[in-house]
Amino acid sequence: MLISFVSIIAYAQTGKISGTVTDKKTGETLIGVSVKIKGTNKGLSTDVDGKYLLQNLANGKYTLEFSYVGYQSKEVSDIEVKSPATTSLNVILSEASGQNLGEVVVKASFRQESVNSLYAKQKNSAVVSDGVSSDQIRKSPDRTTSDVLKRVSGATVQDNKFVVIRGLSDRYNNAMLDGASLPSTEPNRKAFSFDIVPSNLVDNLVISKTATPDLPADFTGGSIQISTKDIPDNNFISFGVGAGYNTESTFKDFKSGQRNISDYFGFDNGDRALPASFPSRANFNNGLTPAQQTAGMKALPRNWNIYNNTALPTQNYQFTLGRVKNFKDNGNRFGALFSLTYRNAQTINNDVIRDYVNVDYHDNIYRFSTSLGALANFAYTYGKSKITFKNIYNRNYDDSYLTRTGFNFDRNRDTRYFAFDLMQKSLFKSTVEGNHGLGENNSKINWSVSYANILNDQPDQKKVSYQRNPADIGSDNYAYVASTGTLSKENSTLFSKLNENNYSGGVNYSLPFKMLGQLATFKTGLSSIYRDRTFDARFVGLRANTAAENADEISKRPLSTLYGTDAINSGAYFLDDISGDADAYTASSITNAGYLMLDNKFGEKSRLVWGLRVEQFNVKLDAKIPSPQTSVDDNYVDFLPSANYTYSLTPKINLRASYYRTLARPEFRELASTAIYDYELLSLQQGNPNLKEAKIDNADVRFEFYPQAGQIISVSGFYKKFHGAIESYNQDSGSSRIVTYINSDNVNVYGIEFEFRKSLDFISNTDFMKKTTFYTNLSLIKSKVEINNSGINLLRTSRPMVGQAPYIINAGLQHSFLNDRLNFNALYNKVGRRLVVAGGVLFPEIWEVPRDVIDLQLSLKVIKNKGEIKFNAGDILNQRITQYYDRDLNDKYDRATTDETIASYKPGSNYSLSFSYTF
Repeated sequence: MLISFVSIIAYAQTGKISGTVTDKKTGETLIGVSVKIKGTNKGLSTDVDGKYLLQNLANGKYTLEFSYVGYQSKEVSDIEVKSPATTSLNVILSEASGQNLGEVVVKASFRQESVNSLYAKQKNSAVVSDGVSSDQIRKSPDRTTSDVLKRVSGATVQDNKFVVIRGLSDRYNNAMLDGASLPSTEPNRKAFSFDIVPSNLVDNLVISKTATPDLPADFTGGSIQISTKDIPDNNFISFGVGAGYNTESTFKDFKSGQRNISDYFGFDNGDRALPASFPSRANFNNGLTPAQQTAGMKALPRNWNIYNNTALPTQNYQFTLGRVKNFKDNGNRFGALFSLTYRNAQTINNDVIRDYVNVDYHDNIYRFSTSLGALANFAYTYGKSKITFKNIYNRNYDDSYLTRTGFNFDRNRDTRYFAFDLMQKSLFKSTVEGNHGLGENNSKINWSVSYANILNDQPDQKKVSYQRNPADIGSDNYAYVASTGTLSKENSTLFSKLNENNYSGGVNYSLPFKMLGQLATFKTGLSSIYRDRTFDARFVGLRANTAAENADEISKRPLSTLYGTDAINSGAYFLDDISGDADAYTASSITNAGYLMLDNKFGEKSRLVWGLRVEQFNVKLDAKIPSPQTSVDDNYVDFLPSANYTYSLTPKINLRASYYRTLARPEFRELASTAIYDYELLSLQQGNPNLKEAKIDNADVRFEFYPQAGQIISVSGFYKKFHGAIESYNQDSGSSRIVTYINSDNVNVYGIEFEFRKSLDFISNTDFMKKTTFYTNLSLIKSKVEINNSGINLLRTSRPMVGQAPYIINAGLQHSFLNDRLNFNALYNKVGRRLVVAGGVLFPEIWEVPRDVIDLQLSLKVIKNKGEIKFNAGDILNQRITQYYDRDLNDKYDRATTDETIASYKPGSNYSLSFSYTF
C-alpha cells in the first residue's frame, strides 16, 4: 500500500511536453515524425494531425530530437517541464537538400523554436487570412467565440454575435464548424450567432479573406472556420459563474406578458401554442358554425395581462469536463470533452424613437432571454489515423413585450400599440470526421459526414392597437378604442414554425510530390450539402362584431379584459383566419462541389496555390398552395477559379496577390413570398421568388511585414465586382411599405486595409513596454451600385452598396502584469455610416449612424493559476443606435432638420464580473 501511495505521488509530480510539427514553407502538418528525448529510448511519432504528447516527465530541462524522411533533423534544447503543467512546443522542419540529406542537424533552444514556429504559422498561410490559436485564446479574457472574433483583423461583431468582415454584411460571409458548413441560425437573414461556442473549447479560429478551391464558394467578405477541441492534454473539470449589469435595464421596472418557471430553462410550457383542436384553414374555407367559432376563440391563448417586475442582473454559468485515456502499449489516445452553458438576460430598450413620414411614436421594449448550450466531442487516434465525433446544441428563448405611444398622422389618431412576441430557436449539429495518413510520403485523406437541425418556433405573437381621436377632447368619446373592426397582419396573432434539416458529406485527398525540383502538394475533393425546410404560418384573430349591442363598451375595455370570455359569449367577436396562400412553404436545395488544387513552389521564395472549384446548386421552393408566381426551381453550375501567389521578399516580409471568383446565393426566406409584419419596423417583410444567385470577381494584393513573432504590419488592397448583388430595398410602389430583395446588376467595391500589431518596446526597451501590445485595423472602402435592370422608377439608381461600411476602425491595447497573471485589454471600434435598406419609389434609403464603441477587459489568475476573475465593461460610451431616412441627402443624421428617425435608442453599457476555476 505504501508503494502504491508513493507511486501516485510520483505520478502527480510529473509533467508533459506537447506540440505540433509542421513544414517550414507550407505550414502542412507532418505525419509520423520521430520525436525522442535525447539520451533516452523514450519517444513516439506524430499523429495524423502532426501532434505529439510526451508524458510522465519529471521536473527539469529536456532536449528533444525530431527526425523525418526527406527533412533536416532538429534538436531543441532547454525545454523546461514543471509538473503538473503541459509545456507546449511547436516545431518546424525544413526540407533537406540532396547534398546534406541526413547529414545536418539543426539546433535551436526552446525559446528560439517557439518564436520560429509562430513566425512560420503567420507567414505560411496560402491565403490572405487572420486567426487566433488556442494559446492566444487561453491568455485572453474572452468568454465566447464572438468575443474572440473581436480580436481578428478586419472583423467587427454586431449585437455581440454577428460578424461583419471588410465592411460587408453578414450575408456575404460563411461559417464552418469542425469542417462542416454551419446553417444560418436566424429566420430572416443569412447569419450565424457566434456566441454559442465557449471560447475555452476553441482549438483555433481562422478567417480566410481570399478563396482557395478547397473552401466553399459562398462568401465574399470572409470564410470563418472554427475548430473545437477534442482530445485534451489532461483530465480536468472547469466551472464558471458570472453576473452582469446593464445601465439601461438592470434593477429597472420590467414589464412582460405571462412568465413561467420553464422560461428560465429556455422552454415554453405549451400554454401559448396553437391547440390541436383549433380549426384548420380548410375548416375556415368551408365555413365555421357559431359553435365552432366560439370554441375556436376560447381555444386561442388569451392571456393579455401585463406583469410588472424588476429586471434582474444578467447571469451565466458554464461547466466543462475533459477526459483523456492514453494507451501505453500502442500509443493510441481517446479523448472526450463535455460542456454546458447557461445565460439569462433581461434587457430594456427605453424610449425608442420612431419619428418619420406619418408617425411619431415612442416605444419601450422589454426582452427576456435565456440561452442554453451543450457540447460533446469525442476523438480516437490510432497510428496515422484519427476519428472524431463532435456535437453541439444551442437553444435561445427570446420573449419580448413592446408598448408604443404616439400619433399616427395618416389616421389623425393618438395611438397605443401592444405586442407580445415569443421566439424559440434551437440548433443541433453532429459531425463525424476521419483523418488518415497514407504511406510514407505524408499523403492524407480526410472525410466527414454531418447532420444539422434548425428549429424556430414562434407561438402566439399577438398585437393590438388602440386609437383616440384628438377632436373628441372634452367629450365622452375622448377615449382609446381598440382597433378590432378589421383583422390584418398588423393586429393579428401569428403562430409560425420553421424546421430545417441539413445533411452534408465530403472527402478530400492530398498528395505531396516533387515538381520542378520543389516539394508541391496536389489536393482534390468532393462534397455535397442537402437542405430541406418546412415553414408554416397562421395569422388568426378575433374581429369585432360592430353590430353587437355591447360593441362600443367592449372596444373601450383595457387590454386585460378586451377578449374576455364574457365578450366572446355575448357574440362580440368573429373568428378569422387571414393566412395567405404563400405564407407557408416547403423548400429544398442541394449543393454538389468538386475541386482540383495545386500548391507549387518556384525556387525558395515563390509559392502559388491555384486551381478550380466547380459547384452545382439547385434550389426548389413551393408555397403551401403553389402557384407559378411563388414557386422557385433554379439550377446553377459555376466554374470558380482561384490563384493565390506569395513571394517571400525576406524572411520577415511577404508580398501577396490573388484572384478568385465566389458566389452569394439567396436564402430560402429571401425567395419565399411569405409576408410577415415587422411591428418594430412598421413594414411587411417579404421574399422575392425571382431573386437569382450573385457572382463576384475578387482581386487582392497585400504587403506583410513581421517585425517579431506575433506582430505584424500589413497593407492590403482589394477589389470586388458583383454581378447581381443581393440587396434589401423598400418596395413601396403600392399602398404599403414592404422590405424585400433585389438583384443589383452593377456593383463595384474597392478598398484598402491597414493592420498594425506590435509591442511598444520600440518606444522604450523596458519590460513594461515589451509586455504592452498595440494593435489596430483600418479599412477604407468605396462601393457603388448602379441599377439599370429593376424595371422600377427608383428614387436613386446610383448609391453605395447595402450593408457596406465606408470605413471600419478597430484598435486595442493589451498589457500583461505579474508574469501574465493579470491582463488588461482596451478595445475601440467604429463602423462608418451604412446603408441598411435601399430606397424605393416613395421612401428613401435607410441609413445607420456610426457609433464609437469602447470595451475594457481585466482578468486576474488566482489560486495558483487555476482560477480566474474577469471584469468586462462593454459599450462604455453608450451612444445611441440610430437608423434614419436621410431626407436632406447631406450624409449625416440631424433630427432637427428634415431627417426622419426610423429607430433610435440607447442599448446601455454592460458591466460584468465572472469567476472560473479548473480542477
